Order: sequence, then C-alpha cells, then structure tokens
Amino acid sequence: MSTNSPTIPVETARHVLWHFGQDGGSQPGIFTQHLMHTIATADVVNTAKLADAYPDYTAAIVAAKLDPDGITHLQKIAAGLRCTRCGDTDGPFDGTGASLRCEGCIGDAQ
Repeated sequence: MSTNSPTIPVETARHVLWHFGQDGGSQPGIFTQHLMHTIATADVVNTAKLADAYPDYTAAIVAAKLDPDGITHLQKIAAGLRCTRCGDTDGPFDGTGASLRCEGCIGDAQ
C-alpha cells in the first residue's frame, strides 16, 4: 500500500464514518476508536507520523475532515461500490456484482 495514495478498505471507511457520526458507519473496537481520535486531533507533523503507521485510517480521516466530498467518497467505499474494471468508487455505476462498471469504463467500452 502506498502512503502517497493509500487504498481505503471498506472496514476503514465504515469506522471513519462512525467516528464522524455519518450514515454507513460501523463502530470499531476501543483501540481503533482511540486511534481515530488521535489522528483526527493530531497536528500536521504528528498526522504525517501517524500516516506512516496507519496510512488508510489517516487518509480516510483527512479526507473526511478536509475534502468537501470526503464523506460521500467514504460512504461509496463503505457501500462496497467499486468499478470492477478500474476500481473507481466515484460512479455512477451500471451493472451488478462482477459486471459493475463506472461511467468512464462504460463509455470506453462503447
């Protein structure tokens, strides 16, 4: 997993959504709750240090806090919607299961 653009797993997205009180979240264990609180309240230098050890949680929390579309993006990940061709979570999507494709991949196929 690259720390420059870490992949955010479904479980991580759900935990971070829970932390921010958003739809689609699920409560993690106590360690993860404390970890998320620590990341969410850390200054820039310590956030970078935490990103070395916990790149997925750090990326998800930073997105939720700073990206205007961060919560929506995490909700899409949490729902498990991901293009089977390119892995994109932005949608809109067409198809189901193994044939779920994003708008860009649908357009490329035509």
